[in-house]
Amino acid sequence: MSRRARTSGCHQPHVLREYSLLADGERGAVVGPRGDIVWLCAPRWHDPAVFSALIGGTGCFSVAPEEPYVWGGSYHSASMIWCSRWVTTDGIVECREALAYPADPNRVVLLRRVRAIDRPAAVDVSLEPRADYDRVPMTELHRDGGVWTARLGGLWLRVTGLDDARALVDRTRLELRIELSAGGRHDIVLEISDQRLPDTPPDPDETWRATQAAWDAAVPELDHTLNPHDTMRSYAVLRGLTSTTGGMVAAATTSLPERAEAGRNYDYRYAWIRDQCYAGQAVAATGGGPLLDAAVEFVTARILDHGDRLAPAYTVTGDAVPDQRHLELRGYPGGADIVGNWVNKQFQLDALGEALLLFGAADGAGQLDERHRQAVDIAAAAIGERWGEPDAGIWEIDPRAWTHSRLTAVAGLRAVAATTDPRRGGDWLTLADRILADTTEHALHRDGRWQRASDDPSLDAALLLPPLRGALPLDDPRSEATFQAYLSELTRDGYAYRFRHDDRPLEDAEGSFLLCGFLVALTHQARGNAVEARSWYDTTRAAVGPPQLFSEEYDAAQHQMRGNLPQAFVHALHIETAARLARPASGNSAAN
Repeated sequence: MSRRARTSGCHQPHVLREYSLLADGERGAVVGPRGDIVWLCAPRWHDPAVFSALIGGTGCFSVAPEEPYVWGGSYHSASMIWCSRWVTTDGIVECREALAYPADPNRVVLLRRVRAIDRPAAVDVSLEPRADYDRVPMTELHRDGGVWTARLGGLWLRVTGLDDARALVDRTRLELRIELSAGGRHDIVLEISDQRLPDTPPDPDETWRATQAAWDAAVPELDHTLNPHDTMRSYAVLRGLTSTTGGMVAAATTSLPERAEAGRNYDYRYAWIRDQCYAGQAVAATGGGPLLDAAVEFVTARILDHGDRLAPAYTVTGDAVPDQRHLELRGYPGGADIVGNWVNKQFQLDALGEALLLFGAADGAGQLDERHRQAVDIAAAAIGERWGEPDAGIWEIDPRAWTHSRLTAVAGLRAVAATTDPRRGGDWLTLADRILADTTEHALHRDGRWQRASDDPSLDAALLLPPLRGALPLDDPRSEATFQAYLSELTRDGYAYRFRHDDRPLEDAEGSFLLCGFLVALTHQARGNAVEARSWYDTTRAAVGPPQLFSEEYDAAQHQMRGNLPQAFVHALHIETAARLARPASGNSAAN
């Protein structure tokens, strides 16, 4: 393998819009345009990475043509199967890649199939896994025929398809130059497990067939939404981020900066209750299905386990999110090297309200059983006990009496009032009225709009969501005044922002927040403004790179993605917006 290919493969970061993701529900692999897998945690999302080059490590797995090339690629249908496509000076080379699906929670099976489309081609391969976030290299590397095996800290590793590879750097890296005839193909299969591997490696043809068939069955057609192809792409992303436990991670990555050198770097490889509820409600808007079931089951289990001490986030296995800490890596440019998340010490009132909204949506789809209704009772009681406490809110900042949190609790109580007996439902409606009255007394701005908190008179995009969820009507003067003020003060050139950080122009403080763009589209649609709704939808939907993955933010000035990716709650709101905008504009009523 040439030094040029080695240097340009894994150690030069790319802008975020050029990264794609392979995912199987239990973990995800981030792939760059040079065929460089720069991020993969094993065996599960929250476990330490074995490829860490995305945040400044050495560990990486690259497959790319030897000759100069330009890059392209696309997902295969509605799946998380990616195909990199390189046009070289001599021909076209493709690499089809996926994580085997359905997944084994204990074993990563990574498939890479390289093809020379029209002419002979040479492809360079480099495999250098390093466990525990780049600290632990391969050991005990051994070749038996065409199979390489090794240990990777406490993990077992096996790779086929690198028969004649050279072992370099104290046998911690494998390199190979593959020569392909015109139309020829070559399979590479990498396995990593926290248990001893099966005696026989996977057969590539059989595993590819099973993976394609499983993805074909996992994503519905969604023909009743706007731009079904794009909506199905978002659905596949959510499916790929959702474990067999039902837990859906907020994103596949950690520490990717929302703003360069601004210190806003977080680990999102955990299942946020709020995000899970957004995803469930989005799927309910399309008619329901397995992702709604998964959300309901995961949230129910956490509420039954923890009651009014419900944490904002958990690992996908339902365990506590670890404390935030730094690694000894450089980080993505402008970012950091953080793992863990301080959310584990927060109380977020709106998570309880969102849980009730999720249960209300599931009840509308006929999917609530007695166990779920028990969770409804517990969550409603928790709101009754804790709604007066300060909380960290949707943006997870200093505890306050955040207006959005309280109004979301109101919406949730109203959503589930009809799911129980009239007496208990009446009590919940009374509690909702009490919270709304108190919030109106303390958090209504003198201009008649909602303000962020009782002690903060500014605006916040999150205040658009409770009226959409039925906390109060969209034609209520408080809702109307809030929406008009938000459009005036927190949107620019078709992009929406969360809140003002300071006196700088909005776009100088942070990127536009894509979740908020979809909230504006939903609000316009619910108010009967179909043209405006479609305009906001189209602008926000376009804030992606070639792989059509949404990050959390979009820098409208530089046309760059910002923050961790793919951001699950943005894909969820994309699905919901595409579903609701495909219906006739409702006109001054809450979304339902």
